[in-house]
This record gives sequence, C-alpha cells and structure tokens, in this order.
Amino acid sequence: MDGQRGRLSGIRTAGGAGRMIEAAMIWNEPNNKSHWDMEIDPDWSLYADMVIRAGKAIRDVNPAVTRILGGMSPIDPHWVKRMRGHGALDAVDVVAVHGFPLDWNLWSIHDWPKQIGEIEAVVPEKPVWVTEVGVGSFGAEEVQVFGIDRTAELLIGRVPRVYWYSLFDLPQEWGATTRHREAEGSSYYRHFYMGLIRADGTPKPALEAYGRVAGDMGLMQWFHFEDPRLDDAVAWMKRLGVRHLRTGLSWADSFRPGAIDWFDRQMEALADFDVTVTFCFTPEHLGIAPHHTSAVHEPQAFADFCAWMIDRYASARAAPPIARTA
Repeated sequence: MDGQRGRLSGIRTAGGAGRMIEAAMIWNEPNNKSHWDMEIDPDWSLYADMVIRAGKAIRDVNPAVTRILGGMSPIDPHWVKRMRGHGALDAVDVVAVHGFPLDWNLWSIHDWPKQIGEIEAVVPEKPVWVTEVGVGSFGAEEVQVFGIDRTAELLIGRVPRVYWYSLFDLPQEWGATTRHREAEGSSYYRHFYMGLIRADGTPKPALEAYGRVAGDMGLMQWFHFEDPRLDDAVAWMKRLGVRHLRTGLSWADSFRPGAIDWFDRQMEALADFDVTVTFCFTPEHLGIAPHHTSAVHEPQAFADFCAWMIDRYASARAAPPIARTA
C-alpha cells in the first residue's frame, strides 16, 4: 500500500470526504469461473486468505463498515462450508448470493425462498443478502417486468437487502467482463440486456415496475473507468427513489493514470446513496497469471487496497454526513 499511496501523494484524504461506503464486498462471484481462476486456486484457499486479510484490514480502518463475503454465483451451500473450513467466514459479517433464474441459473424463479434457506441452514449466525438478482430482456421485455414483480414478492422482507441488476444495459461495443466472452454462446449475449434502460438511454417497460419497489430494492450498477453514464445514473436513481446502491472500485483500475480522480468523482456522485462497494479485479502485473480473475502473489496487497479505499471513503475519522434534504 505504501508504494501505491506514494504515487498518489498530495491528494486529499478521507477525513474531508465523509462516509461514502456503508458495506464492502470482498470480490465478485469468486465461485464462478468467469470471475475467479479456479485452475490457479482449485480449493479457494488463496481466495480465503485474501478474504481473511481484507476483512481484518477493513475492520481495522472502520469497524462500522459491514464486510460481505464475495457474492456467490451459483448459490452453493457446499462452497460456503468450504469457506468456513478455510476460516473466511470469521472475517465477514454477511454472506451474499447472486441469482438469475430466468437467464443463467438452472432453477425456477419461484425457488428463491428455497435457495436462501439452503444458505441460512449452513451459516445461521450471519445474515444473507441478495446482492445481485436480475432478469434480462434478451427474449422479451415483458419477461423482465414479470421478473421484477415476482422477485419483489419473494425477496423483499425475506432478506435484509436485495439489489437489482442493473440500471443500464451494457453497450455491446464495451464487451462483458467474463473469461470466455463470445465462446459462452447466448449466455454471453444475455449480459447486454440486463438493464432497465436500453443502451441508447430509452427506458424499458420494466423501469416503471422497478420504480414501484425502488425504496425497498436497491440497484447494482457497475461503472467502468471514467464511465460517461455516471451522472445519468445518479439522476435516474434519485428520480426512482433508490436508497441502496451496490457498485465496484476496481483494484486493477487503481493503477491507471488518473485513477484517484475518477474514484473521487464516482464516490462523490454517489454520496446521497447507501453504498455497498465491491473490491475486485486483479491488476495483471500482480496476478499469478496476468488476468483480472487471478489469485495474486502477495494477498496482503489486496488487503492494503481495501484499507486504502475504506480510509478514503469511509474513514472512522470522517465527520458525520450532512443530513439529506428531501
């Protein structure tokens, strides 16, 4: 961390930034081969080590920040048991699941209570959050409307937090962040139809359905480096009445020129929401393999990045946030 902070010296610290992060997720879908290289880490022991180190680092900077085990996809109680065996559950406060039953999963949307119950059964001492749930418009936009309505019926009140994925369709020219891309067939192309708003900025019918539950169902929206959609996203979320947002701060992006300026802009723009931030994406030069899904040679470097971001955007030293206006 000292080396990374050194190249960013002279930039203001979190003491004046306020508390912009309420919860921190340690990686995204680590049990999914699109987001974690299981050939390098077949038993997830390297991932668990990163969780233990990052969980301690986050707690040491600000114990009030909720620590979340990387949202699992698929939902797998056996994987949770493995994490317990590695000691990773002791380093987090929440266990998270992701589910896409009408797009990628092999179970019915009506099975959400069963899926949640299977995880609660193996980790009864921690709350379960649904940090990504979505239904795409790949086949028909009417299906997405049904998906929001049924998801709201099944999950609001059943778990403490639910985050709908996502606000915007991913532009096809950007490409989806998966390991195998077009080789995944139709599974890959569904990534571009998960938003409530089309890539050209026009709303889908599902946006109105989401608006009816926006106060109780948060949004999950990734923002790419210097994402031109940031200001539009904030305007839409305020119009809809969104309170809870999940997004990401990329460890890999932190090595780009101008990274901290972008991180500051992103987090300041999102300051009116209760933000769960996801720390993920390995810098290629630090990975065991040169890829954003790789485990790393020095896991403490990831923990240091997490601590740095919490110190900057959720410092326990920060002044209380200014009261929001209606």
